[in-house]
Amino acid sequence: MTTPTTAPDSYYQRTGENRYKPTLQAQGAWHPDEQHFSPLGGLIVHAIDRYRSDRSAGPDRSGRPERPGTGLALARISFDILGLIALEECEVTVETVRPGRTIELVEATVTIGERAVVRARAWFLAELDTAAVAGTHDRRLPAPEEFEPWAMSGLWGGGYISSIDVRRRETAPGRAAAWIASRAELVAGEPSSPHASFVALVDTANGIAVRQDPTAWMFPNTDLTIHFHRRPEGRWTGLDTSVSFGPSGHGVTSTVLHDVLGPVGRAEQILTVRPQQGS
Repeated sequence: MTTPTTAPDSYYQRTGENRYKPTLQAQGAWHPDEQHFSPLGGLIVHAIDRYRSDRSAGPDRSGRPERPGTGLALARISFDILGLIALEECEVTVETVRPGRTIELVEATVTIGERAVVRARAWFLAELDTAAVAGTHDRRLPAPEEFEPWAMSGLWGGGYISSIDVRRRETAPGRAAAWIASRAELVAGEPSSPHASFVALVDTANGIAVRQDPTAWMFPNTDLTIHFHRRPEGRWTGLDTSVSFGPSGHGVTSTVLHDVLGPVGRAEQILTVRPQQGS
């Protein structure tokens, strides 16, 4: 087992070509010896960005420059969480499943030791000028300055929760909106794309609109799927979140995603709902 670094200014430090060591800032909220998925989701997008950037500079089989990233933007990414993600050094490998100049599918796998802990698939689609028909029925969130600061660490523990600034409005159990920004870099000394920085905060949605006290009930998510209809901008990630619990141990966290300019997409998380031991 590797010991996480105590570096206060990043969630990860690169230790090799595809290897990253988490800091205590990446510590999870359910268990102190696991990673919170939010920064890991951002790390996966960061690794995909790096992979696609490297490929865009290389030649194709005919010897012509290959530029699969030109004009393509992340439109959907889905993460399957295969089990507890230990707060240990991980490896992120990326491969192209479906290459193309207008549509591309990329897959990433996170392994710790010999075990795969996350599998992700990302669709990249061509960008065209559709400003004349752009629109959505999702209402824009008020600006972050109009929300009150919320001490999220009063409800949730872990280094990740301590690393973020949160402003929240709760309207009912399982219904809340929040703005979140991070005080830490994603990977030490490496710039991150707007998509990677944005995704690194999205999984927090499952903790901002709780239906039940997390000391009495557990409701971790086993997946996260994000769809974008616009590139996010700025340091704030806006979450307009609703949580539903069913009668047989399952739940869904549904979120309209925002930046300060308005809605950018949606996120869904499936939950396993069960009472805490001893409660």
